[in-house]
Amino acid sequence: MVARSALIYLSRQEGLKDFATQFPLFKKLTARFVAGETIEQAADAIREINARGASASFDHLNESVSRVAETEEEVREYLRVLSRIDDTGIRSNVSIKLTQFGLGIDSELAYKNARVVVEDAARRGNFVRVDMEGSDVTQITIDIFKRLHAEYGENTVGIVMQSYLRRTVDDVKDILKMPARIRICKGAYNEPASVAFPDKKDVDDNYVRIMQMLLSSGVYHGIATHDEKMIEATVSFAAKNNIGKEAFEFQMLYGVRRDLQEQLARDGFNMRVYVPYGAAWYPYFMRRLAERPANVWFIAKNLFRP
Repeated sequence: MVARSALIYLSRQEGLKDFATQFPLFKKLTARFVAGETIEQAADAIREINARGASASFDHLNESVSRVAETEEEVREYLRVLSRIDDTGIRSNVSIKLTQFGLGIDSELAYKNARVVVEDAARRGNFVRVDMEGSDVTQITIDIFKRLHAEYGENTVGIVMQSYLRRTVDDVKDILKMPARIRICKGAYNEPASVAFPDKKDVDDNYVRIMQMLLSSGVYHGIATHDEKMIEATVSFAAKNNIGKEAFEFQMLYGVRRDLQEQLARDGFNMRVYVPYGAAWYPYFMRRLAERPANVWFIAKNLFRP
């Protein structure tokens, strides 16, 4: 708890950003997991990812959006991203968080802002993934996603589900009826045991169960994990059930298990890398550590991997 409180405190000290980046190790750490502050820097990173046989997803970082004007700037940023994808020909879609678009202000504002981005993506033949955040906004996120999906369909907008939430199996069953494209991940927010499985084994077991539901659905889904056991379970299930490699994709975070990303691409699997960027990387980075202090060890291990 002391470590978590300290990380939360540090995440709020924006003035420490410039100070921290003076230290080579910290600068190396953040550069490994955040692609930069601008669209151009993120696009350069994605070109390298594409060259290694994987596609990508832009993820513009911004947290605690509390002003309408700031939500509108987020919309403009994503429109610039979609335009840049077209202009450069890089293989990428986009990932959005509804709290960036005003969910903490008004849910209708978040829907309208997200709709502008989804509509532009539809016009360009691109795809928008609606990320899942804390359990306090799970239901409203699903509700807004369903509205967007009803208008634009499964090939334009998808959603993320988290296997550590107790409700997720029922949510997945419901969403698959639409049908819709789902990205399954384990989840990284700090949640109470009343809504999330506290034990890793239960989270993993739920992940495998949901993965099997997704791969059996005939819809193109994203299997997001850095856990080799989850990857092995996915590959094995697909092989046993004659599910082709082209029927789904693996997804990982920028800078995490790059060796495994490249190996999966070489083995013929579709691979997508989520690429976070933006000036708000410092609070994002520190809060991710604060949400689960075990992430400090996870990141440190990956820093010294290929």
